Amino acid sequence: MNNFFWSLCIVFISSIATVKSQTLGSFSGTITDQQSIVIRDAYVYLLNTNLGTPTDNEGKFSIPNVPPGRYTLKVSALGFATATRSVTIAAENQTITIQLAESARRLDEVTVSAQKVEEDPQKLPFSVSTLSSKQVQDYRLWTSKDLTALIPNLYSANPGDGRNVTSIRGIATTSYDPTVATYIDGVNQFSLDTYVSQLLDIERIEVLRGPQGTLYGRNAMGGVINIITKQPDNKTRGFIELNYGSYGQQRYSAGLRTPLVKDRLFLGISALYGQQDGFYRNAFTQSGFDRANYFMGNYYLKFLASSRWSLTLNVKHNMNRNDGAFPLASSPQEALSDPFTVNQNAVGRLMDRVINTSLSANYAGKGFTFTSQTAYQSNYRYYTQPLDGDFSPIDGVSIVDDYGKKWNNVRVGTQEFRFTSPASSTSRFNWIAGIYGFYQNNPVKQGTHFGNDAALVGAPFPNFTSISTNIGKSFGLAVYGQGTYAINPRLKLTFGLRYDYEHKKQSVLGEFQQDGDIAMVTQPDTSTTARFTAISPKASLGYQWAENHQVYATYSRGYRAGGISQLSSDPSQPPLYAYKPEYSNNIEIGLKNTFWNNQLRVNVAAFYTQVQDAQVPTLILPDAITVTRNAGQLTSKGVELEVQATPAKGLELTYQAGYTNAKYSSLNLASNGETVNLKDNRQIFTPDITSMLAVQYGYVLGGAQQFRLIARGEWSYLGKQYFDLANQISQQGYSLLNARLGISSRRAELFFWGRNLSKTTYIDYAYNFGATHLGNPRTYGTTLRVNF
Repeated sequence: MNNFFWSLCIVFISSIATVKSQTLGSFSGTITDQQSIVIRDAYVYLLNTNLGTPTDNEGKFSIPNVPPGRYTLKVSALGFATATRSVTIAAENQTITIQLAESARRLDEVTVSAQKVEEDPQKLPFSVSTLSSKQVQDYRLWTSKDLTALIPNLYSANPGDGRNVTSIRGIATTSYDPTVATYIDGVNQFSLDTYVSQLLDIERIEVLRGPQGTLYGRNAMGGVINIITKQPDNKTRGFIELNYGSYGQQRYSAGLRTPLVKDRLFLGISALYGQQDGFYRNAFTQSGFDRANYFMGNYYLKFLASSRWSLTLNVKHNMNRNDGAFPLASSPQEALSDPFTVNQNAVGRLMDRVINTSLSANYAGKGFTFTSQTAYQSNYRYYTQPLDGDFSPIDGVSIVDDYGKKWNNVRVGTQEFRFTSPASSTSRFNWIAGIYGFYQNNPVKQGTHFGNDAALVGAPFPNFTSISTNIGKSFGLAVYGQGTYAINPRLKLTFGLRYDYEHKKQSVLGEFQQDGDIAMVTQPDTSTTARFTAISPKASLGYQWAENHQVYATYSRGYRAGGISQLSSDPSQPPLYAYKPEYSNNIEIGLKNTFWNNQLRVNVAAFYTQVQDAQVPTLILPDAITVTRNAGQLTSKGVELEVQATPAKGLELTYQAGYTNAKYSSLNLASNGETVNLKDNRQIFTPDITSMLAVQYGYVLGGAQQFRLIARGEWSYLGKQYFDLANQISQQGYSLLNARLGISSRRAELFFWGRNLSKTTYIDYAYNFGATHLGNPRTYGTTLRVNF
């Protein structure tokens, strides 16, 4: 470690010497609209650098101290389509004029950081979907669950407690280790426990479909959801947004980004508070059930030490309170026959607190770009009262987990060092390499209490608690590298490789406690360890036969970490059993096209995935503990289509569609002491079809503020899906209708919205034992937003 530290110091000192010896250039210009009218407050930024500035009142900008080389320039302004340009900067001063088109006439030219550098997604040899800040507002996205069907073959469900279960292309999250990794501002939301689902002050959302193990590592078998929030710069700006809706929905958010010291120190603050009365009614108490409130904050402090060095401190926190976190009917039949009604005698109040912090250092050099990110996450989650474990009015089973702050308090630390090609590189070979490490501590203590009606749930006698303590600790290290070589200007070859090592330790302790007595040990404190390794290669070939048209083929391997089973009350599922990692092999071919001066974008992809040693979870009742085993092989194949268009001024069309056929080619599960063969059964949480059509039209009303009347409609369809591996619990295909109508200007907007206007009743999530959570009913409301 000491040698590594001194090596970094040498790199740092060498880079400073290089900066001083290199002749720097400057870059300036003017930003106008298509009528040559200057645009003030446009933001001009050189991708993959720390260099950016807003335009002044005359539409002019100047970026000094730019190392000579070839860059990609990004220009964005409120009310205009974002544009990118390739520029070559020499030692002498250069000037340029860029014209922006109105956003009502042209699509944004999007940039993504899918490969951990900013680049054009239409040039990447794999499927990546993007949602801009404007689209996040247009779709009225409040949480990451709302991404369902907006992205082809993506489905996200919520059992009621805010921890989303997400699948992409039939690769589904079925335990606390996700198969779809979520990153927020570069930080991996390590597990469902440390997951932040609320969306606040979003710059863009990127969804990478297919295995991303080479660059992202563990638990990215299905893909990656990459969420980027807005960071501060030299321009003071902010927003205030107020939302009111049916069922007592209230959502207030505000943000401010400003320079504290021009060109040096910047501050960003955004906050969100929300509450709702809940959609459900508890028949047992004759009152509302899932009343909730939440508060989230996102804080930035960014220091630009020089044109090459920057430091960014980011702190996020998210606090949730929910009176009735699991609004579950006991069966699908009961849920559908009497919608949004539960009958539970115990109402556990969820208390959930997530803290997510990171410190990032970035160096943009002549020979390479260096990034270091250190992150810490924690989640303290418990219920102030026992949670109903039988989802009925009987005093049968309840779950107890409020054993103090020492327990159910997950902590994760991560560190990544990353080196990439410089932003100014003119080489035919571009590369990225890095080291990633993590540590996780997951102490879980949970009691299963059997009450006066214990006999009705099969217990031998009433009024006792079975307590399971499971302490999981793990750490891991990975090294990775990827390179892209331009064989010629149109043909590019990419190859990447990653090695992961992970060490896990699991300790278990079982106790029995009669009501009023002290606990007695039934399972002595015992522990075991396990080690896992994985190699994740990737290879792709992209051919750009014309400027805006590309065909590609990609092979990638996915990896989901192995683990150790927990202690439960089921003797047929022993604790401390190590299950193997899950691997996948994926082949994808695709076509990306942009037509008519960026007015139409059409992307098509087909994929084939095989999963080996599929990890299949078994929910142990009444403990509510998941035990995982390797039980089969899965084959998933399908096609995807993405279309975006602005065929006429003010008219925007978006259509996303996906088809997935995901079946188990082998699947053997234990049931009542026997092995059941479930070959050819469908994967869970995987609709065979996802489809979303959005149509928006904006009519200019005129005036100094350029008011626009905007009408928007959305139609989504999700095909048949299953919620249990036996394929006994299913939801037939259904449609949802959303609408939005209002007035918008560059500084303010007022909208009225409605969701699920057809009042469709459908199953959103169901457990394999039948407990069912419905999707939200019809809701409507209004949004007022002011930008400054």
